[in-house]
Amino acid sequence: MRRHGAYRIEPGRPRPNAVATIFISHLHGDHFAGLVWWLIHAQHVAKRSLPLTVVGPVGVQARFEAAAEALFPGSPRVPRRYDLHFLELTRETPLDVDSVRVTPFEVAHPSGAPPYALRFETEGKVLSFTGDSEWTESLVPAGHGADLYIMECFQFEGRPASTRAGRPLPAISTASSPSASCSRHMAEPMLARRHEVADPRVVLAEDGLVVEV
Repeated sequence: MRRHGAYRIEPGRPRPNAVATIFISHLHGDHFAGLVWWLIHAQHVAKRSLPLTVVGPVGVQARFEAAAEALFPGSPRVPRRYDLHFLELTRETPLDVDSVRVTPFEVAHPSGAPPYALRFETEGKVLSFTGDSEWTESLVPAGHGADLYIMECFQFEGRPASTRAGRPLPAISTASSPSASCSRHMAEPMLARRHEVADPRVVLAEDGLVVEV
C-alpha cells in the first residue's frame, strides 16, 4: 500500500455482493455494458440474493436488456434469485436512493440518451462525477462545494475541449470549490504530461486509488 496525504493506493479484492446500487452516468458501452457481465456473475458465481438497484438515464433498462440479449441470447428472461430494479434520472431533479441523494446535470457527450454529471450527497458529504463530457457550464453547479470532484481529463490541452488538465480544469476547481478533484479518463498525451499538473487540489487517478473525504 502506498500513501500520499489523504490518498492511498490499496489493491484489494472486489466484493460485488456488497454493492446495493449502481449509478450509470450515460449509455455508452464502456459505462453500462459491464452490467451484463456483472449480473451474470451475480447469478452464477457470486450467488447474489440481495436486491440490486440500477440508476441511469432514461432507457437504461431497455439498453441493458438489448445488450444482454445480443451478448447472451435469452439471458434477460432467465429468472434471478435476487430482485433487480431500474430507476431513471431526470435532469436536475434530485432522486433519493436509500441514504444517497443523486442529482443529474446534463453534459455534452452524445450517447443516445441524456448524458449526465452526477452529484451525490450522503452523510453530510458531497461527491461529484463529471461522467464523460466536453467543457460545459453545467459542470460548475454539479461540483459546487463538493468534498471530492471526479473529473473527465482526456487531454492536457488542445482538442477535444474536455475538462483538460492545463485548462480549464483549475477553473472548474476554483468555481466549484471542491476540497479535492480527481482526474480520470486520461488519453496517452495526457498521461505523458501528468507530471506537469501541479495544482495541490488535484490528484490523478490510478488503479487501486482510495480517496478519503
